[in-house]
This record gives sequence, structure tokens and C-alpha cells, in this order.
Amino acid sequence: MDLTRTEVTRVGKQAGRPAGTVRGSAARLGLMAVPVAFFAVFFAYPVAAIVARGLEVDGVWRLGRIGDVLAQSDVRHVLWFTTWQALASTALTLLVALPGAYVFARFDFPGKQVLRAVVTVPFVLPTVVVGTAFLALVGRGGLLDDLWGLRLDTTVWAILLAHVFFNYAVVVRTVGGLWAQLDPRQEEAARMLGASRLRAWRQVTLPALAPAVAAAALMVFLFTFTSFGVVQILGGPTFSTLEVEIYRQTSQVFDLSTAAVLTLIQFAAVAAVLAVHAWTVRRRESALRLVDAATTARRPRGAGQWTLFAGVLGTVAVLLVLPLAVLVQRSLGASGFGYYRALTREDGGAFLVPPIEAIGNSLQYAVAATAIAVVIGALAATALTRRDAGRFVRGFDALLMLPLGVSAVTVGFGFLIALDEPPLDLRSSWILVPLAQALVGVPFVVRTMLPVLRAVDGRLREAAAVLGASPWRVWREVDLPMVRRALLVAAGFAFAVSLGEFGATVFIARPDNPTLPVAVARLLGRPGDMNYGQAMALSTILMLVCAVALVVLERLRTDRSGEF
Repeated sequence: MDLTRTEVTRVGKQAGRPAGTVRGSAARLGLMAVPVAFFAVFFAYPVAAIVARGLEVDGVWRLGRIGDVLAQSDVRHVLWFTTWQALASTALTLLVALPGAYVFARFDFPGKQVLRAVVTVPFVLPTVVVGTAFLALVGRGGLLDDLWGLRLDTTVWAILLAHVFFNYAVVVRTVGGLWAQLDPRQEEAARMLGASRLRAWRQVTLPALAPAVAAAALMVFLFTFTSFGVVQILGGPTFSTLEVEIYRQTSQVFDLSTAAVLTLIQFAAVAAVLAVHAWTVRRRESALRLVDAATTARRPRGAGQWTLFAGVLGTVAVLLVLPLAVLVQRSLGASGFGYYRALTREDGGAFLVPPIEAIGNSLQYAVAATAIAVVIGALAATALTRRDAGRFVRGFDALLMLPLGVSAVTVGFGFLIALDEPPLDLRSSWILVPLAQALVGVPFVVRTMLPVLRAVDGRLREAAAVLGASPWRVWREVDLPMVRRALLVAAGFAFAVSLGEFGATVFIARPDNPTLPVAVARLLGRPGDMNYGQAMALSTILMLVCAVALVVLERLRTDRSGEF
């Protein structure tokens, strides 16, 4: 029997609980099987292999090694710096970005969508590009050095500012998205009762915003606690986070035992952050009554609002646009496009092929990684659609977020150790890079698609099942037409994230097939103005590719496609 939307809707209105509840549960478990197998083979197994090798001595696990590592003063210093710079970066990001969240939430002005895209560009940029952009601004021979002889590279301020640059959009879009839906009449009523503007905001609006602010703060803390590319480029030998130290212990010192302990410490800390984040998001979703965001925005009025608006525009121009503009300017140099032309030549040094080939490699890897992430993420999101899922399914939801909390360096090195013998001898295969990149893309796919899938009327699926449709046909004819746009948005995010993945790729990308982030890092690690200029040129190309992907996302984005 052919299904039509009219038939499905008519039968759906008459349907109670589906007759095939057991069948639906079996179908959900079937959908979970592929993502669970994917994460077990390409995430849990490599991470467990590298940790086991680090803690095992003569076939016996030495858990006491954890205490030995923590007793080292340099390790405690790294742990302390990782924690306090993440806290400082989070506080500074909130301080700078909350006014921007208010402007985007409450003000209506020409070019708002364009400015929203500009604000979001840094978030989708690879951390290597962010570090390179700030190196061009505050480093040796950078803009500040040329103008005033001021250098901030290898200082903590360069790292903090780069983190604010990277995470500004997290606060604006997470807090601003909720702020736009809060009913402004509640604050107006408080002012009519005699409260000052500040008191009304503090006692009415701030408590309603608190869950969103907390969620944004936890996300920023997570990203900065696991920061790698930014600290690797701007911190130099002076500053090191856990992620950077894991990379150093693995690739330079070859101390797998210390690297394994640091991985476990980072995993435990991030797991706690994710647990708090999940609790905060649930609280935010259930505690608020919202209105249509389109009814709350208006043009700025009065000197105070225009001053705030101008201040936010100035912040965006200086903090977000200026580093990218300096990056482009440094890529051109005094010889115009000389650095770009140099990318087409082989140098016989760090590259076995012309650096320009990294563009094609990155695009091919990103397309493959996006396909994998969309398939795995779509299956996982479909399995998680039901809100009455049991503990096992909720645990599966948490599993999907783990790649964001485990060191990408550990994952990459684990690939080399674990996937090197039949039947999983993939160490020399090109698919290894897309698999590692897809691990990071899957959580973005799930978080983008899940809200839309949960918004689909469940009676439509039940009606389709009553009419005899298989689970695959239900998905194709009921869910897919409604979530097609969210699926495209998810694919765009997965593509951008895969394109800029660096922590794992730096281990597994072959010298004759480097990706753009790996090529940039190699060029920055070599002395000479030509290498520096080529790094700026490749970073500019990578930035433009990510910006194009973001523009496409903005055109596809809907309010029901997720926060980002």
C-alpha cells in the first residue's frame, strides 16, 4: 500500500500506542547497533589500547603510575595552567560576548544576518587558523610589532584573546537565542513597579537567562580546557595544556605512560563538565516559557542603546574581524601573491608534494568524513528520538559526546597502535583520516538533528507502522521530508569540523597526503619568511573554505535546526 501524507495523518490521529511497541524497540536497538559498533571499534578500542599500553608493565597494569605522574611538579603545573586558563578564558568570553548576545537578541538592524555569519566564522575555523591569525596580529613581525614594537605571543594574553575570538559565537548564539525568546513585558512590568533598569534586569531577566549562561560557560570551558592548536602555536615552550602535554609526551618524549595518565585525568575532568552541561541543558529546556523571537527585536532607541550597539560593532571589528584581516594581509606580503605561487612548488623538505595539494586532500577527507558522520549521526539521532528511552539509550547519548572529551592526540596515536594488524590493518589506508575526523563530527550531527526529530509528531510514525510500513520506509516518508534541512545543516557542520581537525590528523596523515591544518603547522614550525608567508596563505585558503561553508549553513539554518 502506498503511503500518502493525508493517509498517515488521518490514521495517526486515530492511533493510540502503536501495536508494535516491541517491534519499535527492536528497530531502535537496530538503529543503535551501527553507531555503537562504530564507536566501539574506532573510538573505545584505540583509546583503550593506548591507555593500556601506557599503564601496562610486563603484562601487569600499574595503577600506581597515576600517583607517580601526579607527584611530578611539571605535571601539576600543566594541570593548574590548563584549569585556570580555561576558567579565565570562560570569564573573559562571557564578559565580552554577553553584550553582543543582547544586541542580537533585542535589536533589529540592517545586515543583522550578515553580522551573525561574521560572528560565527571564528567558531567554525580550525584552531590552527585561529592561532595563526593571532600570530599575525601579536607575534613576531605582526601588526602590533610593526606599529608599536609590542609582542604578545608566548604570553597568556594571546591565548586568552584567541579563546575569546574562537568562543564568542558560542555565547552569542546560545544565550542570545534564549534571550530573544524571553518576554520583555516581564522586565517592563518590574520597571513600572518602581525597579530601576539594572534591578529589573538582575531580578527578572538574569534568573531566566542563568541556565543558558551556565550552559554557554560550560561549553566554553570544555573547548578551552581541551585547547590544542591555539596553545601549541601561541604558547610556545612556556605554556602547555593537558592536550599539548599529551602530544609532547607521545610524539617527542615517547613517554606513553605519562601520556596515558594525562589522558585519564583529562577524560575524568571533561566527563564531569559534560555531566553538569547535560543537567543545565535539561533545566533550561524545562524551566522557561518562551515567546516568538520575531516579536521581541526592535531598532535601538536612545543614546544608551546606540552606544551599546556601537560598542558591540567595535568589539566585533577589533576582536573578530581584525585578526582575520591581518591574516589575509600577511598572506599577500610585499610581493602580492608570491606566497600563494610558492605553494605550488615542491621544496623537498617537510613536504613530499607541493603544499597546495593539501587543499585537495582536505576536501576529499572532509567529504568522506562528512558522509560517515551523517550516516552514523542520523542513525544515532533517530534511535534517540523517543523521550521515554531507557537508561541504556540515555547512556548511548552520553557515549556520543565522549570524542569531544578525550584527547584527539590520544585518538590519533591510538589509531596507529590499535589499527595495525588484520582484520583492521588500516594504518596505511587513506580512510584512517576520515574515520578520525568523523568521530568529532558525529556529536554535531546528533545535536543538530535531534531537536528536529523530536519535534516530529510521533503519531505520524505510528500511523505509518499501522499501515504496514517498515522502519526504513517510515524514516524515508515521514521523518526525512521534515528533517531534510536539518540534515543539510548537520552535514555542513560536520564538513567544517572535519576540514579543521588537527589533533588526531597530525598523527595519521601521511607525509605525501597532508591536510591543510597539518600543512600550516609544518610551515609554522620551520624558520624563514617564505615558510611563514606560505602558512599565512594556506590559513587564508582554509578560512575562506570554512566561511563559504558557513554562508551555506546560514542560508539553510532554521530555528528548529539547533542552537548553532
